[in-house]
Amino acid sequence: MTPTDPRPTLLPHPLTEQLFPSPVPPGSGWPEDPASQDTPVAHDAAGVRALANGASGVADLNALCSVCRACERLVQWRETVAEHKRASFADQPYWGRPVPSYGDPRARLVIVGLAPAANGGNRTGRMFTGDRAGDWLYAALYRAGFAAHETVSTAGDGQRLRGVRMIAPVRCAPPANKPLPAEKAACGGWFDREMTLLPEVEGIMALGGIAWQTTLAAAVRMGWGVPKPRPKFGHGAVAALQRPDGRPVRLVGCYHVSQQNTFTGRLTEPMLDRALALAAGRNPEESLHSQQ
Repeated sequence: MTPTDPRPTLLPHPLTEQLFPSPVPPGSGWPEDPASQDTPVAHDAAGVRALANGASGVADLNALCSVCRACERLVQWRETVAEHKRASFADQPYWGRPVPSYGDPRARLVIVGLAPAANGGNRTGRMFTGDRAGDWLYAALYRAGFAAHETVSTAGDGQRLRGVRMIAPVRCAPPANKPLPAEKAACGGWFDREMTLLPEVEGIMALGGIAWQTTLAAAVRMGWGVPKPRPKFGHGAVAALQRPDGRPVRLVGCYHVSQQNTFTGRLTEPMLDRALALAAGRNPEESLHSQQ
């Protein structure tokens, strides 16, 4: 009987062709990896809070969250998916770690999603990259002048966001796309700290009801002013939040860019464009499609 080879299988990154195991160890050269081999690791919710509160900026926070192991179920799932890949991506290494936030560290607009897709961000290492949902979102950001390129493929493809940052309430891919309440609560430590590290934010676009509820709950925890009763989610819904220093922040609801919504026509490109414009403080009635 032939013994099992204990060495991990190495596969080439689709852009750089550097060889990586799945999941990818921190500090091993993956494009846009914010962490190093020495980045401290959170092993529970208390550890998340402690490390997040000590982060000096969003780059530091990204490094810390990208090696988090606070939720055993999520760690096991994200790494299982990375090891047993979807057949169409069997020739690629998978990131297989928490997916850090992405975009401008001095953003005025934040886009809040839900969690990375198992074969999207969990594979590429970047939020909303590697699946159809991301294709829709980055195309809208490009039309609005926030993204350098209309399309994305994987971390390291040259994409850049201007004035916008993407944040996920849960940073690991969850089974069935459904994180548990305890997992959302643990990851809230990263979310709350990141929002405090983005003092220039004036607008937030929440993709879906969970993102809306997460943002309102975080606002309460951070001492922001939130309308009572709490506003309900809806596409195009607007809630006026207020930072402790009195500065207003617009919260705008948008149907999620999932295939379930985009394939059925529940969310169209004009609807997405208008919600994005509203969150950015622009006139949502001005058609971005007509611009040449």
